[in-house]
Amino acid sequence: MCTTCGCGGGHGHDHGHANPASPLAPWSAPAPLAHGTRLVSLEVDVLEKNARYAAANRDAFASHAIQAINLMSSPGSGKTSLLVRTIEALRGTRPAAVIEGDQETARDAERIRATGAPATQINTGKGCHLEAQAVGRAFAALAPAAGSVLFIENVGNLVCPAAFDLGEAAKVVVLSVTEGEDKPLKYPEMFRVASLLLLNKTDLLPYVDFDVDFALQCARRVNPGLPAILTSAKTGAGIDAWLDWIERGRTPRIAAAR
Repeated sequence: MCTTCGCGGGHGHDHGHANPASPLAPWSAPAPLAHGTRLVSLEVDVLEKNARYAAANRDAFASHAIQAINLMSSPGSGKTSLLVRTIEALRGTRPAAVIEGDQETARDAERIRATGAPATQINTGKGCHLEAQAVGRAFAALAPAAGSVLFIENVGNLVCPAAFDLGEAAKVVVLSVTEGEDKPLKYPEMFRVASLLLLNKTDLLPYVDFDVDFALQCARRVNPGLPAILTSAKTGAGIDAWLDWIERGRTPRIAAAR
């Protein structure tokens, strides 16, 4: 079992565990188990348990007219800066709250609270993603106002968070122009489950070697029709389009809670 997230090495990933018998061919068949050992797969049980908590979260969000958005990306994509800019743009029009996920520290939650929005921090320790049970506890403690948009900033990781339903209304993946354009091909599941791609840090495009068109082509090879918005937390580019997308995601029940 993978000691990082307890996923049994499933979800289409192995956290870099190569076959020790074939260091140059990690795709080859696994080495035989040592005598007296047995292999136990926990992936199904872990995901089924998480799905039950996710369903409970979804009911709780609906009962409070909460629109929950799961933000996922690799570390350093600019999620928190983008959230700060988003919350500032929403001020006076709609309440917002944030559940922050990181392995350690509460630095991101502190940055969010500085905007005046309520935020709570989940520290996962060695865990590489948020799980629905922890999100449910954080939501109960946070108690955001009815009709709020709840941003769940997942742990920086392009693999594990894609497999775990948190009860959110939508998954949004953030890709920065400081990363490779082919990230969607290397980490397809993350982009496959997303409802929106935010291509962030576009203010740096004059200074980096990044092909926007190719990046979008790569994303749509794994998720045809995936909508994308080019954003910059520094300049505010794309923020209005991002807010429009959020607004369109309101269900009639959420809209009625204004």
